[in-house]
Amino acid sequence: MTFGGAAPAARAQTAVAPAAPASTTLPREAQTEFLRTARVIGSRGLSSGVTSPDRLTLTDGVVTHDAAFQSVNERRSQADFGARGVEYNFTDSHHYNLAAFEIAGMLGLDGMMPVTVHREWNGRGGTVTWWIDDAFDERTRLRETRHAPNSLLWNHQMHRMRVFGALVGDSDRNLGNVLITADWKLWMIDFTRAFRLSKELKYPADLPQIDRALLARLRALDGARMRTATAHCLSPFEAEAVMTRRDALVAHFDRLVKEKGGGAVLYGAEPKAP
Repeated sequence: MTFGGAAPAARAQTAVAPAAPASTTLPREAQTEFLRTARVIGSRGLSSGVTSPDRLTLTDGVVTHDAAFQSVNERRSQADFGARGVEYNFTDSHHYNLAAFEIAGMLGLDGMMPVTVHREWNGRGGTVTWWIDDAFDERTRLRETRHAPNSLLWNHQMHRMRVFGALVGDSDRNLGNVLITADWKLWMIDFTRAFRLSKELKYPADLPQIDRALLARLRALDGARMRTATAHCLSPFEAEAVMTRRDALVAHFDRLVKEKGGGAVLYGAEPKAP
């Protein structure tokens, strides 16, 4: 699904405060507080996606901004996707949005994900995600054959996203879940079908390069800290699978460096010593 784009033509209620360019004026810490405490003054269902998300309009009396709300929390022993096959132990959960956000922060990738918090709304528990204004998705980019002005920087962003998707076991990193703003910044959204229990890397051929700093942070990822930060979002088995995939990712890139050389696999500045 796509969390971004132009403001809707109509609201369920009328906003009582003028909209401010909040995405540029509010630091992320303030965005977090805003999402947790601002008053909901409007809502509408989103047509994209299969999890019935809502677009909320919130205000704190000074700033008015939108957010996406997801409350899906479905668990089934199996789900039949037709030609795509059957998935066992199927889960589709808003809890995974926050788990992905927490882990991204530990890896220095929080700048690629909009702020996400848990919140109750309309009698339902869910996650609220900061709305990315004036964005288009990867599906639109491909359909309209838009090209980033700097293909190297664009590819580096894509590599980071794919590494992160592999780490969190995301089974639904579809084209609508990749948002792009006018400055060609890439944003990852919607992780409700991540954190599968598989401990193997899917599609390792799609992981040819990695940011040096990201690889260093993967090596240093503290399993105990990650489990504590995501204890309210992930089961012990899901957290264990993350760390096993972390080990597989590090081994994968170490092997590529040995085979092809660091210059062909690693990019970005050398990480600073702690």
